[in-house]
Amino acid sequence: MQKLTNKEEEIMHILWKLKKAFVKEILEEISNEKPHYNTLSTIVRNLEEKGYVGYHAFGKTHQYFPIVKIEEYRKTFMNTAIDNYFNSSYKNLVSYFAEEDKISAEELREILALIEKKK
Repeated sequence: MQKLTNKEEEIMHILWKLKKAFVKEILEEISNEKPHYNTLSTIVRNLEEKGYVGYHAFGKTHQYFPIVKIEEYRKTFMNTAIDNYFNSSYKNLVSYFAEEDKISAEELREILALIEKKK
């Protein structure tokens, strides 16, 4: 699975949300710094070339839809981030969030309960 640019990832989140969309509909969903229609069209075609997006042709226009599921992308992205930034350690990941006050003791207890439940 190829790495996506920030803009490509933004477009994928829109397609995951909409399920299928024409470029015009994707453009309407972009909240900040809307690219030119042709630029967006090029980004979507790049996503298609990378294997993330498929399309149905309606004459000269295309309706795009995600081929890669968000869960697949999340798994790859998270594994890469954990490998690259936390030495492949989930403990280091959780410790980071605890040190940054991004996770509470109650949330950690809930995570522990989930882990214990799976045993």
